[in-house]
Amino acid sequence: MSSLAARALFLSGIILVVTLGIWELSTPAVKAAGEMTEYERLMGGADQEARVPPPSQVLGRAWEELSNPFYDNGPNDKGIGIQVGYSLFRVLSGYFLAAMIAIPIGFLIGMSPLMYRALDPFIQVLRPISPLAWMPLALFIIKDSEASSIFVIFICSIWPMLINTAFGVAGVRKDWVNVARTHELGSLRTALTVILPAAAPTIVTGMRISIGIAWLVIVAAEMLVGGTGVGYYVWNEWNNLDLTSVIFSILVIGVVGMLLDAAFAQVQRAVRYQE
Repeated sequence: MSSLAARALFLSGIILVVTLGIWELSTPAVKAAGEMTEYERLMGGADQEARVPPPSQVLGRAWEELSNPFYDNGPNDKGIGIQVGYSLFRVLSGYFLAAMIAIPIGFLIGMSPLMYRALDPFIQVLRPISPLAWMPLALFIIKDSEASSIFVIFICSIWPMLINTAFGVAGVRKDWVNVARTHELGSLRTALTVILPAAAPTIVTGMRISIGIAWLVIVAAEMLVGGTGVGYYVWNEWNNLDLTSVIFSILVIGVVGMLLDAAFAQVQRAVRYQE
């Protein structure tokens, strides 16, 4: 580890400790409903329960949940590991479906000015639409909340990959393509052997952006459709007025998103190394 990285890690640790310390000292302990006396309930116990819990209580809840993350006590009582698993399945399903369509179409747009002009109006109209705006229509047509959630992830994932792929393909040096033509390579072979390696860093950047957006959207989608998933877990705990679990689940969402981004960052570095 370089000295700069070590100093940055040390500074991050200090910021974390100071932030948690301020949070802990500024937040009074919150009693659970079972720990309150009848007098406290009558004198505003509900207000006490609604206070933001200190980090010590959040860490305690994290220990409880992570010590047995895969328990299943029925439809409304599943471990955080199961809920994250449902969310990841939906995200990856919609994401890879989007990649199967976005990357080939991006190649087509990037290689053909005619197709770019023909498809660009549709892209500019559809791209700004919020993915969640498609949810009612998807539920009406598909009539399945699971498939509708995957469709919403598909919609939000497709645009960054498509646009970045088209941009990367169009930006490949023309003399490389001309050399391929002089060697009488076909369009498909030129795309795979010349254009794809040159455009790969830009394509992977689009894929990295898409996975981050997909993880953001799945939480909101699961809040809407309910049933399972980390978004449903957050909403269900809010309905139970369990703010400790809400904060814990928010941290889980952040950590999983960070890990997904870190995985694609490694792919990015590998692709750039091969250039």
